[in-house]
Amino acid sequence: MYSIGEVAKKTNISPSTLRYYEKEGLLPSVSRTDSGIRKFDDDDLDRLSVIECLKKTGMPIKKIKQFIDWCSEGDSTIKLRYEMFLERREETLRKIEELKHTLEMIDYKCWYYETALKAGTTKIHESLPDKDKRQQPLS
Repeated sequence: MYSIGEVAKKTNISPSTLRYYEKEGLLPSVSRTDSGIRKFDDDDLDRLSVIECLKKTGMPIKKIKQFIDWCSEGDSTIKLRYEMFLERREETLRKIEELKHTLEMIDYKCWYYETALKAGTTKIHESLPDKDKRQQPLS
């Protein structure tokens, strides 16, 4: 069993966020001592790791709660959970593509300013022949 402080350190999730997750029903199995202190177990840590994964995909807390509820309902919701993860996978792939385009722009700007820095001016790019200019990504 772990205290909220120990879980916060292990997961890098603030105690206030852990309390919020419990309040929203994302951690229904968190137990309490007789004095009301939260006690987390390894299953809670596993659940937190899934919650954080789903959050990183952009999934709202309300939908994560639905997933938690499906887990509690048992095997009758396996198909729903599978379809949800397929959807999250597609969303993650979309975000990866978006980040690739962002990285292309950043790489271009790094090249642009590195070249300008070496020349002492951004006007250097005006004087480069077309064949020596990099094409700025359109997206």
